[in-house]
Amino acid sequence: MLILGIDTSGRNGSVCLAQTGSSFEVLENVPLSGGTYSAQLIPALMSMLQKHGRKKSDLKAYAVASGPGSFTGLRVGLSAVKGLAEILPGPIASVSVLEALAAASHEDGRVITVLDAARKEVYVGEYDVTGGKAAMVRESLMTQTDFAHLLEHNSSAQLITPDADLAELARFHMRVMQVERPQAGEYACLGWLKIQEGQVVGPDLLEANYIRRSDAEIFAKKD
Repeated sequence: MLILGIDTSGRNGSVCLAQTGSSFEVLENVPLSGGTYSAQLIPALMSMLQKHGRKKSDLKAYAVASGPGSFTGLRVGLSAVKGLAEILPGPIASVSVLEALAAASHEDGRVITVLDAARKEVYVGEYDVTGGKAAMVRESLMTQTDFAHLLEHNSSAQLITPDADLAELARFHMRVMQVERPQAGEYACLGWLKIQEGQVVGPDLLEANYIRRSDAEIFAKKD
């Protein structure tokens, strides 16, 4: 099975082709520059297919980073998957960025993942990891003050983040693993696991996991 993996959640993203069989293998992972995802994504996909002697019709499944992250970036990635899956049907796995970070843990137990959300806020994921699988407890948007309180009351947990400042803050309270942001290949791998377990969604129900409301919603005037 040929799987397309897409991540357009951050300042920079990536797209990959992966195949499954006796094992999972990323054929190629191509970086995408933030701000021009819509112009790069499909050409990058077509170039990879040609390079590896594949056709669009060979795509059989999709895995996409659903957020939290850039509102515009996420819409590009999700719209691409929706459009492709309408024409080339296949199961779609939606993967939270916070979940992908939790999957980096090599220990069982409570894992807290965190991303800088700007505006003195953070995106926080709380997961229970067992046997390499991360089960979500909750995901939320927190003020930095509330996040500090969470750290104080979870000293036995492990924190995973790509943000150096947040990693430094948490080191006073718990074990910390600072990692690179997950790339499309990691979303494809997690997506394949979800697909095997039946955790899939159709194109019409694929939605972004924004966590935070958009500015348009926040500042909209009430009638």
